[in-house]
Amino acid sequence: MISRLVKPVKRARKSISKFANRFDRGIWLVSLVNLLMAAGFSICIPFLALYLHQDRGISMSLVGVIILVSGLSSAVFELIGGELCDRLGRRPLVLASVLTRSIVYIIMALLVGYSAPVWGIALAFITSQAIGAAGRPATQAMVTDLAPPRRLTEAFGVLRIGINVGWAAGPALGGYLARYLPYAWLFGVAAGISVVTAVVAFYLKESIVQRNNKTDFKGLFKVSHNHAFMLFISLNLILFLAMGQMMSTLSIYTVDRIGFTTAQYGLLLTINGLFVILLQYPIAQNIDRFSKSRVLVLGCLLYSAGYVLFGWVGSFALAVAAMIIVTLGEISFAPAAMSIVGEIAPRGQKGRYMGFFGLNQVVGISIAPLFGGILLDVFYYNHFAIWGIISLMGLFGAVAFAWWAKRYKVN
Repeated sequence: MISRLVKPVKRARKSISKFANRFDRGIWLVSLVNLLMAAGFSICIPFLALYLHQDRGISMSLVGVIILVSGLSSAVFELIGGELCDRLGRRPLVLASVLTRSIVYIIMALLVGYSAPVWGIALAFITSQAIGAAGRPATQAMVTDLAPPRRLTEAFGVLRIGINVGWAAGPALGGYLARYLPYAWLFGVAAGISVVTAVVAFYLKESIVQRNNKTDFKGLFKVSHNHAFMLFISLNLILFLAMGQMMSTLSIYTVDRIGFTTAQYGLLLTINGLFVILLQYPIAQNIDRFSKSRVLVLGCLLYSAGYVLFGWVGSFALAVAAMIIVTLGEISFAPAAMSIVGEIAPRGQKGRYMGFFGLNQVVGISIAPLFGGILLDVFYYNHFAIWGIISLMGLFGAVAFAWWAKRYKVN
């Protein structure tokens, strides 16, 4: 009986060991760093809008402005971070970002705990977002440095799993703690997680082979000479506008217009996170067998199909089906897009290119709430028009990426 149990255990250990050895140790560590960073952030920040609106009496319009300003400042700092990590190295940027953010979380805990002026809390929030954005290109560039070209998409899939595990665990833990602790304490917990993250990041080894000491901020303009890349990130901006509708527009639409409960909306986001965790790696592992440009097109089409289905949503089951389709689009598109950026970027400029890519992503997702809000106001009763217009961005993206790949002969 015992021998029958031992054999499956040995096979499982062998499979796990084989899987772990598939990637450099640094990729696993940087994925763990991203998991912890996402968990710390999502324990406290998602509840900030509720705190400002319900406890401090700030209008949702002003909350939206604060979020937009934080997004735009994050975009700028992501660009700066990408430039610095090519010059100074990946590891210093990651460590500096994590340690500084832990200090900012402690400051936010004190500000919220003592009911400081709202402008102070907003400034601390914007600073926290900017610091986190500054370190993001370094982690992405580190994956590009360490992953073999044939497994680059697969490696970014592992990175995204770490981020989504953090995003799935953070709000659940934050919501539970909020029942027993004052909101200010959530920032203290986030600061503690940031310290743990810094300890993990300390064991990261520098992945850059040769620092680009010639890089400077004037060199940012040289990226514009790479027409294929500039056009690629411009097309990505269109899809990021569509991606950003999941958090803002979808919440108002499902709860206010359709009549779902906030718990049901939360369950939709949970389904999104779980599907990413379960399917991201196996899909990313097989993406490299296909043309990355075709995977981008497929991702856009899935986004388009899922969003247009939301226009017909009447039951929660149909909403779940629409969310699954959108999630499949996200799982297909995101790692393929980051992999293409890693391949396009010249040696010594990986961080710079990742910074530009991240800037586009943050700008698109920051503008998305405004775009979705206009659609919700203009087409108040016409649900299909709202989601039909949003789905057209995915359809346009599919056509545009197919044209881009053909024009620049990208596989």
